[in-house]
Amino acid sequence: MSDVIRLEYRNVTMRFVEAAGQSLTAVSGVSFAVRDGEVVSLIGPSGCGKSTLLNIGSGLYAPSEGEAFVDGERVEGPNAHVAFMLQKDLLLPWRTVAENVMFGVEIQRIPLPERRKRAQALLENLGLSDFSKHYPHQLSGGMRQRVALARTLAVDPSVLLLDEPFSAVDAQTRMVLQRELAQTLKREGKTALLITHDLLEAVTLSDRVLVMSRRPGRIIDELRIDLPARDNPIARRHHARVNEYVSRLMDRLGIGPTEPAAGAVA
Repeated sequence: MSDVIRLEYRNVTMRFVEAAGQSLTAVSGVSFAVRDGEVVSLIGPSGCGKSTLLNIGSGLYAPSEGEAFVDGERVEGPNAHVAFMLQKDLLLPWRTVAENVMFGVEIQRIPLPERRKRAQALLENLGLSDFSKHYPHQLSGGMRQRVALARTLAVDPSVLLLDEPFSAVDAQTRMVLQRELAQTLKREGKTALLITHDLLEAVTLSDRVLVMSRRPGRIIDELRIDLPARDNPIARRHHARVNEYVSRLMDRLGIGPTEPAAGAVA
């Protein structure tokens, strides 16, 4: 991991105007940076502005105050340096797996031979090469998410923005996808900002975890994850210190063990 900053937020505040005309502040005074090759997770209560920050980083939202930068350039709209992966795979049902993976690079007007080469390599790495001619309805939920990941990586972004990409799959599939994501990020040397409500996922996939407050969201803590093998989250699950990290995050979020009620038998 180098000291090159790929993604940076500088004193970002975002306000929305509600239907009644009132102003709602989603995030306030947020500043942090993500270095080249680093994976950082954002955790916090629902509605604290995590997705808002990803939308700002991708150029979909312009902040009310402050600035966001990707590769040192101020974000002023969607750009080719950033790719977004959402909770839903959003695959195009009329396109095959390979055609879905090539969708982004097709928009970038990459020549067809290069598009096919990228798609083939990514599908092989993600164990999907035998399904390149299948359609989305012929795939399981986990396979569809792998296709979505391949499509995200095909555009060769500097930064991946991941908004709870595995929340819609079962626990076993989720662990497999976490491992594939971690190995892919390591192999491709990619930088990622991940939103998750799963504290164990945050710990096992990340170099750092940033904790946000309730709305208006602010960064209230940073936890550096000092565990080996970030590219093997399943192995990390068995590390002796994992529960310590998860407990610290629970405490910071105010969801630690509750005290027994008065008169209760402990």
